[in-house]
Amino acid sequence: MTTAHAAAPLRARASRSLTGRIGVPGDKSISHRALILGAMATGETAITGLLEGEDVLRTADAMTALGAIMTRAGEGAWRVSGVGTGGLSEPDRVLDHGNSGTGVRLVMGAVATTPIACTFTGDASLCRRPMGRVLEPLSRFGTESMGRAGGRLPLTLRGAANPMPVVYASPVASAQVKSAILLAGLNAPGRTTVIERESTRDHTERMLRAFGARVDVEPHEDGTAVTVTGEAELSATAIAVPGDPSSAAFPLAAALIVPDSDVTVEGVLLNPTRAGLYETLREMGASLDILDARDAGGEPVASLRARFSALKGIEVPPERAPSMIDEYPILAVLAAFAEGRTVMRGLKELRVKESDRLAAMARGLAACGVAVTELEDGLIIEGGGPGSMPGGVGIATEMDHRIAMSFLVAGLAARAPVTVDDSAFIATSFPGFSELMTRLGGSLERVNR
Repeated sequence: MTTAHAAAPLRARASRSLTGRIGVPGDKSISHRALILGAMATGETAITGLLEGEDVLRTADAMTALGAIMTRAGEGAWRVSGVGTGGLSEPDRVLDHGNSGTGVRLVMGAVATTPIACTFTGDASLCRRPMGRVLEPLSRFGTESMGRAGGRLPLTLRGAANPMPVVYASPVASAQVKSAILLAGLNAPGRTTVIERESTRDHTERMLRAFGARVDVEPHEDGTAVTVTGEAELSATAIAVPGDPSSAAFPLAAALIVPDSDVTVEGVLLNPTRAGLYETLREMGASLDILDARDAGGEPVASLRARFSALKGIEVPPERAPSMIDEYPILAVLAAFAEGRTVMRGLKELRVKESDRLAAMARGLAACGVAVTELEDGLIIEGGGPGSMPGGVGIATEMDHRIAMSFLVAGLAARAPVTVDDSAFIATSFPGFSELMTRLGGSLERVNR
């Protein structure tokens, strides 16, 4: 089990303005997948722009334990010597994924059709998160698992010795579930298919094709069918990881609510399955420009410029949720500074993230003086316009990096400071967050306990 860490409280105060051009760390979703597929390929995969946050480094450590060779060649530059599809070896230690739900679920998929036993664990937050949504479809390949009630970590998974291809209609809109099944299907005979009612982020499909796998995406009467042809031979390739749109959301959001701000974030991933927040912000009246749009490594990339804006409340379409599921915490903060009511629904998935994000945001916003109603599957926020949030409170982050960053952004525009009880977990996805925000002009300060 991951050992306890020293909490790092952080306080944000109202800032005069935020200005500058910055880059953000590499996309976390693509970084995880580059390491995993590089380990499952034959040859050496060169990765640039890798997010070197704790979550991704845990995945690198897990793939090393499974037999791949990981070499750091410089900042964000890694080389992965893979073992080939089906070549992963049984680790001689527990695979500790820290706070990373994406990492643990994708690695489970990668080992599910190789006859080895792996034991997975994580920190207190990850050990509370349900793994049954992945373990159930993986069991259809012949994979066996034994863990705590509800399929929670720690648990041991034994891969199928004679895997069978699977056709699985996913009951949840989850790219993690889809990706785990597709990764497992690589080492099974025949064609493995995931049927999605709602399309989710497609980084796994794009990257599988880059490594030489056959992936077909076709309309289905129940949504979309994504199929991978098994017994695939993956060939090493070069992967350039673009900036993480979920990380870019925080400095851009801060620019929208701090007066006189003008911030540009360069080289951000704008995959359509991840760009829902930016469509929503435009509907709210945000001054948000897309600059230098281009294609990089099979993914759309652009620079984003945000300037202080008088936002208005809107009703966010529930069907948009999969394309911005990680951005709802920061959207909730923006809604508090918008004029009028913002309604967000279709968000049950947020209850099983690093924390129950719906409950955490509702409690935090209410503590900051915002009128908020928590729904079973969403939030209703009554925004008071620019400068309306009283603030002046401490926020319990519940070991959740996105809750911490969201309320620190709120503190940059609130009338009184906002303090988060622990900023340490921000490093799982956005190392250097506080330094970057300070460089833009944000007022952030460590708090002595």
